[in-house]
This record gives sequence, structure tokens and C-alpha cells, in this order.
Amino acid sequence: MPESFLPGGFVNAVVRAGDRVCRPASARTKFVGDLLRLLESGGWSGAPRYLGVDDEGREVLSYLDGHVAWEQRQPAAVSSDESLGTVARLVREFHDLTAGTPLAGEQEVVCHNDLSPKNTVYQLSSGELRPTAFIDWDLAAPGARIHDIAHVCWQYLDLGPSVADVEEAARLMRLIVDSYGLSDRQRLVSTILWWQDRCWRGIKTQADAGDVAMIRLRDAGAVRQVQTAYQWVSDHRAALERSVR
Repeated sequence: MPESFLPGGFVNAVVRAGDRVCRPASARTKFVGDLLRLLESGGWSGAPRYLGVDDEGREVLSYLDGHVAWEQRQPAAVSSDESLGTVARLVREFHDLTAGTPLAGEQEVVCHNDLSPKNTVYQLSSGELRPTAFIDWDLAAPGARIHDIAHVCWQYLDLGPSVADVEEAARLMRLIVDSYGLSDRQRLVSTILWWQDRCWRGIKTQADAGDVAMIRLRDAGAVRQVQTAYQWVSDHRAALERSVR
């Protein structure tokens, strides 16, 4: 069957062949496969189905039809209160399915670790785009609930210098944690900062080591972009922390 590259991928080359998606396998392939099977067995429709490995050694997943928000400019519905609340509830659903399982190990849950609009599938519901699923689970690993929620706040609200209204960003952070039902809120902003610091350092370290994908990210300005986002969150930390108490 003819294959076509899917747009938006910056690190991995992902192709579609009919109702299937093929992507390079990695050391995480078995864990991801086990995780996606667990979510499927729990009746959760918010992730692709794992279909195995093809003759070329690539992961094969089911294709999820819909709008993936990988471009910078998006319809207003993508960032609406309703969509942000739905994202948080979807995260809560898969966290609860993984809690206490062997895949989570000694951690609270299995985290996606790369939640963002670019890894979210939106479909029409009552005439409006709403999030229905997450893709790109290759960084999934055991972790704390707050890790994914902090990443959601950072990525879906684009916390950084582009934020025009700090109070509005703070309100939306509260919306996300309330929709998820997060109890551990005191560490939320510090965890956002942890993610941002970890992100730019990771890109730089791997690029310096010769990783081609990370070199591309670094050369595209990703390190500086994340550093400025980190500084913005640091500068507005008090206001953001007040919002989620």
C-alpha cells in the first residue's frame, strides 16, 4: 500500500499507509506496545492501537483520523476552555487506567511525557473541534501525575513570553488542574520549571553528542526558546502559584 509522510514530525519520520501508521522502532517499543494494549483492554479510545512490528522493523499503529494541531496558528476551539478541560480529563482517564499496574512500577502512573497540541487529535463534536486522543507515546514511562499535568500547562497554554495576559494564563492553569482533579498543586509551577530546564539541557546535550534530530532542534532555536520560556515562568511564578492554591 502506498505510504505518505505525516506532517508535523520533527524528530521521527512517520508515515501513513491506509488505516495504519508506521514509525521507527526504538528501545521503548515493547513498553509502548504493552502500554497501548493496556489502554485498549481498558476500553479507552484516546490512543492508537498497537498492531505490532512490520517487515522493516517499524512499529505499526492504527491511524486516528482528525485534526492534529501541529501548526502554530490554530482554530480558537483548540485552546478553548472546553478543549483544555477535556484534555485534562483525558489525561486523568489514562493515568487512572495505569495506576497500580506493573507498567507503572513503583510510580503513581504511566506518564505520556510529551503532551502538547501537536500530539493531540481533535475531532468535531457539536460543530466544534474537541480533543479525543493523544499520539506519539514513545516517551511514555512510569512517573508522577503532576509531571504530565505540568507539561500540559506549559505546552497547551504556551507559557512563555508570547503570553499576553498573565492572569488569564493563571486562570487556565486553574481550569486544567481542577478538570483533572489534581491534589498535589503546590509543586505544579516548580514542576513546569523542571520540565523546561530538563528540556533545553537535554536538547543541548544530545545535540552536542551528535544526535541529528537534536541538532536540528537546536539549530532551529529550540534551546533559546525554552530558556526564555523558563525565565518567563520564573518571573511570574508567584502569580501562577496563587492561581492553583
